[in-house]
Amino acid sequence: MPRLYQTFGVLSAAAAAFALMQSLVTPVLPTIQHDLHTDTGTVTWVLTAWLLAASVATPLMGRIADMIGKDRALLVALASIAVGCLLAAIAPTIGVLIVARVLQGLGGAIFPVSFGIIRDEFPPQRVTSAVGIMAAVIATGSGLGIVLAGPIVGVLSWRWLFWIPMIVVTLVGVVAKFVIPPSPHRSPGRVNWLAAVLLSGWLVALLLPLSKATTWGWGSGRTIGLLTLAVVLLITWFVAELRSANPLIDMRMMRLPAVWTTNLVALLFGATMFGIFAFLPQLMQVPSSTGYGFGASVTEAGLLMLPMMVTMAVFGSLSGPLTRWISSKIQLVAGSALAALSCLSLATEHGTRPLVALAGGVFGIGLGLVYSSMISLIVQSVPMHQTGAASGMNTNIRTIGASIGTAIVSSIVAGHVTPAGLPAESGYTEAFLILAVVAVAAIAVALLVPTARRRTRAAEPAAALPDLTPVEV
Repeated sequence: MPRLYQTFGVLSAAAAAFALMQSLVTPVLPTIQHDLHTDTGTVTWVLTAWLLAASVATPLMGRIADMIGKDRALLVALASIAVGCLLAAIAPTIGVLIVARVLQGLGGAIFPVSFGIIRDEFPPQRVTSAVGIMAAVIATGSGLGIVLAGPIVGVLSWRWLFWIPMIVVTLVGVVAKFVIPPSPHRSPGRVNWLAAVLLSGWLVALLLPLSKATTWGWGSGRTIGLLTLAVVLLITWFVAELRSANPLIDMRMMRLPAVWTTNLVALLFGATMFGIFAFLPQLMQVPSSTGYGFGASVTEAGLLMLPMMVTMAVFGSLSGPLTRWISSKIQLVAGSALAALSCLSLATEHGTRPLVALAGGVFGIGLGLVYSSMISLIVQSVPMHQTGAASGMNTNIRTIGASIGTAIVSSIVAGHVTPAGLPAESGYTEAFLILAVVAVAAIAVALLVPTARRRTRAAEPAAALPDLTPVEV
């Protein structure tokens, strides 16, 4: 038993470190923009590039982990994060920083690998709860970076947002080398490189015009051409995955009603969540001379986000026990509704700090409920041996949604500027309204999620669906 606690502790530390990298830089994007002499649309790619790399690396590195061993894949992922952090800490230009963020994003393998190790090492009856706790760790880590960024930048500089994680990840890697047991199962095979290229291709072809459309023009040849290419590549990727005997993301699992509906909620909620994570701190830092901004420092912006982080952690932890009285489906609907209400409030009432903090706290409640209920719905809807695969797929689809949402909001905010070159209030208002609409769409999809039926997981036939390992997602 102590060995299991040690293993879970290392996996939690690795997952938390990677989750922190999602949000740690979001409050300081304006600072980085000024320091590296770039514009709003370009600096947002510091976040978008990370999300894009994680979207591709999560299933790709996961498949490689199945071949070389999950323990080794975990070390490779941690090394990638550490090297990316080192490069980012010394980056002289925005281009180098974006490349560094891509390297950090390759650490996305940590999520499916961690789920896989839990499945391999834990008793079957404890896998579901361990996966749920891991999901709460990931959710909390994703938001904690926003709060920690301010004090770090205030005392040191934004570059220490990468020096510190590099040190922590390196230490976690050393401990993991001695604590994580070798994988008991390996699956010789090949990596579906075609699927990886097609996945990255349609994401880049989609995200680039979404983030640059206000500069290029929505009707420009570049915008229309890339969006058309994105559609073609998306269809090609989907068909290739369906026909592949060795898929990168197994579309066969998406046949299950509870899986495809919950994953669609993940896509929509990922877009909403990261739209808020990335641009609410920026709204707070807009100079008060604009008539709507608070002129907050990075630290002040982080403190204003603290209610969101607290409520997210609290309700994420309560979500599991609440299922005795409130089903995971109802929690998913309620969480999406609270997110929609919060986004609408931010669009119409962002003139005072208490109102913004209150809206953030409400959003955090929704986020905590949605994060945990999604994982719960997934693990209740698939056979025990597919828990890791299904959880990893949900995480990956949420990341894809986050990259799309970030690109869209970036384009809107960058397209509305004042004569002084600062973001206009109308840009934020329009962006938050769109996020509210996306959250409403998540409510509609959540209502379609079938009510989960409690099953005796040990009694399920292993042949209920094709035997998928957690790293095939």
